[in-house]
Amino acid sequence: MELKITPHHFLELAKKAYSLDMIYLLTLLNEGYDITSLCESARIKNVAAGMLRKGLITEKGISILGKNLLEFSNSEEGTVLAVKKAPIEIFDLWWKAYPGTDNFTYKGKTFEGSRTIRVNREKCREKFQSIINEGEYTGQMLIDAMVLNVNQKKEISLKKRENNLTYLQNSLTYLNQRSFEPYIELLVSGAGLQKSSRGKEIDI
Repeated sequence: MELKITPHHFLELAKKAYSLDMIYLLTLLNEGYDITSLCESARIKNVAAGMLRKGLITEKGISILGKNLLEFSNSEEGTVLAVKKAPIEIFDLWWKAYPGTDNFTYKGKTFEGSRTIRVNREKCREKFQSIINEGEYTGQMLIDAMVLNVNQKKEISLKKRENNLTYLQNSLTYLNQRSFEPYIELLVSGAGLQKSSRGKEIDI
């Protein structure tokens, strides 16, 4: 990819603390170059670490934010750098839907619990944003997968007459360990929810 960075682009990048080193590394990654050997240099390794902190890259490669930055770097003169992030509202919906504790009532049956499950809101928000930024999953997919997980545990609780929701990880661990992925696979295969988490039949 040929970079077309002008003084205007340089100024816009500098305003948001993005360096030309970052843009160049993003360009290499975008072209399929393995930057591992470059990171043997302490300076380049620090640049890459900064890119990871800023959400320009993930463990899987260039993030949506990183791709947006590359697009800006090759845009026409006068283009304003707009940082695109997942809407705050979608995280709030996910957070509200995640069980606060493992105490619940389902289909007329009450199950006693003893754990707080919804924890560390801001750290969860950061991790949620990071996952969305990878570009593989949408916020709605994360919500639907979590609701499917919770509802399955409630159904199992009903059948076994014991609280299965108590085995649900706390919200931060759930995101960090990417426990939603098997449920997204179920949803994509059509074996999951019959209604989306926006439907009235979903019990959250």
